[in-house]
Amino acid sequence: MPAPEASLPADGAAAGCGGSAAPPPHLAECIYLDYNATTPILPEVQAAMLPFTLEQVNINQSTLNTTTQFGNPSSSHAYGRPAAAAVAAARASVARLIHCAPDEVYFTSCGTESDAWAVWGATAARRAELAAAGKLPHVVTSAVEHPAVLVYLQALADEGLLTYTAVGVDAEGLVDPAAVQAALRPETALVTIMHSNNEVGAIQPIQEIAEAISGSGALFHSDAAQSIGKARVDVDVRRLGVDLLTVVGHKFGAPKGVAALFIRRGVHLPSLLHGGGQERGARAGTESTLLIAGLGAAAEAAARDLPAVATHMRATRDALQIALLSAFKGTAEGGHGGAGGTRVRVNGPADGRRRLPNTLSISVAGLRAGKLLAELADRLAASGAAACHSGSGDAGAASPVLRAMGVPPEFAAGTLRLSTGRYTTLQEVARAAALILRAVAAQGALVIGGDTAD
Repeated sequence: MPAPEASLPADGAAAGCGGSAAPPPHLAECIYLDYNATTPILPEVQAAMLPFTLEQVNINQSTLNTTTQFGNPSSSHAYGRPAAAAVAAARASVARLIHCAPDEVYFTSCGTESDAWAVWGATAARRAELAAAGKLPHVVTSAVEHPAVLVYLQALADEGLLTYTAVGVDAEGLVDPAAVQAALRPETALVTIMHSNNEVGAIQPIQEIAEAISGSGALFHSDAAQSIGKARVDVDVRRLGVDLLTVVGHKFGAPKGVAALFIRRGVHLPSLLHGGGQERGARAGTESTLLIAGLGAAAEAAARDLPAVATHMRATRDALQIALLSAFKGTAEGGHGGAGGTRVRVNGPADGRRRLPNTLSISVAGLRAGKLLAELADRLAASGAAACHSGSGDAGAASPVLRAMGVPPEFAAGTLRLSTGRYTTLQEVARAAALILRAVAAQGALVIGGDTAD
């Protein structure tokens, strides 16, 4: 396990991150450890969105120009220009965050749309050419991708529009660049490998994969939803060598309903949505100025706060990991759980440099993770790593990610995904560990602290 780093004050959130607002009363006692699912909207994001949310009752022509910046960003008149300026500013902020030019950033409604556009566009661009040779476009992906990629690929394959190969991963959830290279075919139109995994936090060797597939003619897409604002190093599209990259706002302090797709200059990507000429004719649909302004502000905060936030998240994650593992007898990590009678394992890379600093996937053999999460739902917000979890009695089938990693079923069904964030405190981590340990003991899944659970 990576050694814990110097922490921020035990009762504080990450330094320089704009402080935390008090939670609603019904949430005051519920510890939030589900930052990989979504994040709170940052105060500066709320401020950036405010001019586009104000409304005035009994609006009339005399007060119209003082109410809100409600204009359509595609309009050239006085009402549209402020909206267009806000969209342009946000585009520049996202571009700075991922180190590209503003005209390479295209706004979308969500990460699923961005991923779908990358898959659809890359394969559609070669469909006619390959059809003349009696072939379908081919895609290389991994077995641990988000459903936004894997389910969509299967849907298109079922429609006879493409074929795809999902390469496996090792016991730590990492893709081998050589395996990606070996899966290439002459008709491969796209390689899509996520930057980091949402369940176990494995950071994939994207730069090495880019080098391995260089010269193949395939476009390279990476879904960076979980990495931006978390990964210790910048998500730099030039350094990574990707052609396409997905950015998801609500994973780093922006509102839900807005995302972006980086499309490298010179890449022709056919549109997924047709209609108006928005997003320079590439993506139809009126831009949501409100949400895009929020994404821009979140991008500025992510770029500014990354070192402090990453250090803080790792400190809280490590404290949680140590608290849990020190209470469990016979532990193992990094894909080696289960040997020699061990009943607890940490999933994902043992090398902290290959794992998101905020993510802890921990499995207890015999634990019913779904039952635990349901019982603690008002006191602890977390996720399981099963297809059926969080609110059902028992965990169902093991998640595809854990299956691909070779995690034994008895561990997979007892998996908790705990993810910290910029507002997580060490006191919360200690309370969360105590809650989890009591719940595990109540199920009789483990011997804890030297005593046999009831």
